[in-house]
Amino acid sequence: MLKSKRLSIHKKIRKNIYGTNSRPRLSVFKSGQHIYAQIIDDSKSKTLVSASDIKIKEGTKKEKASKTGESLAIKATKKNIKQVVFDRGGFKYHGRISALAEGARKGGLEF
Repeated sequence: MLKSKRLSIHKKIRKNIYGTNSRPRLSVFKSGQHIYAQIIDDSKSKTLVSASDIKIKEGTKKEKASKTGESLAIKATKKNIKQVVFDRGGFKYHGRISALAEGARKGGLEF
């Protein structure tokens, strides 16, 4: 997918998705090698929790994405965050993006 197309899709998504203090936004970005996720409070413009698969060395990209989602959920529950709004960042909801979401759900986050 072209970067410009993904960014235009992301703009359309962000018009409707807004993270608050009670229900922050889980934002996802994937590159060719890695996947990154962060939980953001848009009302304060602050990143509350973040995680990536850079330090995870074993497994396929999908398995790494799932582990990243689980570790993000664990960090979020330590900061008393239970519910989030999922922002797929203009990427299709399949493959690594869905694996990260399922891992976050498995870790205890509610979308």
